[in-house]
This record gives sequence, C-alpha cells and structure tokens, in this order.
Amino acid sequence: MLDNRQAGPRAQAGPTALRMQIGARLRRMREDKGIGRAEAGDAIRSSASKMSRLELGRHGFKVRDVLDLLDLYGVHDEDERASFLELVREAKKPGWWQSYGDVVPSWFEQYLGLEQSAATIRSYEVQYIPGLLQTRDYARAVIGLEHHDAPYDGLERRLTVRMTRQRILHRPVGPATLWAVIDEAALRRPFGGPETMRGQIEHLIAVSEGMPNVRLQVLPFAAGGHLALGGPITVVRFAEHDLDDVVYLEQLTGARYPEGGEAARYQKIMDLLAIRAARPARTTAFLKDLLNDY
Repeated sequence: MLDNRQAGPRAQAGPTALRMQIGARLRRMREDKGIGRAEAGDAIRSSASKMSRLELGRHGFKVRDVLDLLDLYGVHDEDERASFLELVREAKKPGWWQSYGDVVPSWFEQYLGLEQSAATIRSYEVQYIPGLLQTRDYARAVIGLEHHDAPYDGLERRLTVRMTRQRILHRPVGPATLWAVIDEAALRRPFGGPETMRGQIEHLIAVSEGMPNVRLQVLPFAAGGHLALGGPITVVRFAEHDLDDVVYLEQLTGARYPEGGEAARYQKIMDLLAIRAARPARTTAFLKDLLNDY
C-alpha cells in the first residue's frame, strides 16, 4: 500500500486530525489507568457513548472536560497539560468547508475534515469519477443530477466545495497521495455529454502521466465480479503514526465508518481491487483508447 507517513515536510494537521490525536492520547491514558469509559464519562458529566465519540475524534472537546479527564488520569505536569490545551484550541478552529454549511450536509462535513487532514487516500468508485479527480464540467453535471431541484446558487456553491477539495493534491507542502481504482462502468457512464466526458478522460490521462502523488487504476469489465460492487469505498490514512486508518462508506443520504474487523475487511477488499485492476501504465493506455469512443 502507498504510505507517505515518513519524515519530511508535510501539511499541518487539520482540526479533524487534531481531534483524533487528542482522543487517541486520552484513550491510551484511560486504558493505562484501567478506567472504563463509563467512569470517564461520569467525570465530565456525560456518558460512555460520548466518551467513545470523543476518543474517536468525532466530537469537539471542551477545555473543562479535558482538564477534568487529565485530573482523573493523574496528569498534573503543567507542560503536558498546556500542550493538551493548545491542541484543543487548534482543533476548535473552523475548517474552510464550515462556511458552506448551507450546502454541505452534517454527515459529509466529518468526512471533509478527514480528507483535508489525510496523508494518503485510497478509493474505489463504481458510478462516478472520484470527486478529487473530477473536472469542473463533469462535476457540474454530476451535481446537477444529484441536486436537480436545488437553486442555481446552491449548485454553484456545491461545485466550489468539490473543486476546493482537490487542493489537497496540489499543496506546496505535503500534498496528499491518492490511490484511486475506478470501475470501467464509471468511465463509460456519460455525464454532461461527449465533450464533457472527453475533457474528463483527458484530465485523467494528464493526472496519471504528470502527478506522481496520484496512482490511477481502472478495474475493467474483464475482471469479472468482485466484492465491492455494492458501492464506493474510501480509506483515509494520516501522517500521524498514532492515528488509525479510517474507512468511509458513502451512501445516498449518509455515511458509515466501519470499525474493527469490518474495517479490516474493507481494507482487504481494497487490496484485492488493486491487484485485479489494470496497472497504472496499462490504465493510461486504456484511457487513451477510450477517448476514441467520445
């Protein structure tokens, strides 16, 4: 698997990754002390389920709660406590996507935070070209289909969000690595007409030939059936070694984040898809042949 969690310059962690770091550190402290989630939840006037969300980085931290947990875990060193509080303050800073709350559903906001903090993203798409690789015309056609009843301003704001997401691949410091497996069905499903599709495929060719941080593979029909036919899969990896990979499964009106054995199974499926898909060089040749159909 591609892994850019190595030494060297990288982008600063976003608020979502910072929350995950705080949660992971607090979880290790709690486990080292042999304290259960319910007891920790009581210490912050809450519940075990909220502690679970906090430790996974899926809920914002209050300074008061962090201080109470540090007291419970016996952390009294002033420098260590100050370091924690600085992370909490940084994690509270809004991400750029939060100003688009009128067009970004709350369930997708969480994924955007993960994506913007990612070091490596692995994805499989069966219906669309991955959002991080869509051209503006192709994205406009897809968004127009998904939100056909939305006002024009709303469509344009959604388009802006999609295009802005792609900046992670072009960051001057620590650009994200993308490993995308695209089902042949997505390449043959026309959105926006022949010219739009031609422009999209030309863009994929340019990316495959000119962006070393993007690895592109096509899964051809000839590969036959496979376990991922049910929908897209995304695996997000972070530069921080203490953070686990996150598996993201997007659905029509929501998303799931499988954990434990289920998450490991999806990671295995991604490995198998990469094995069965055409190699990057063959993928580029496939895309060039496909241009003739448009």
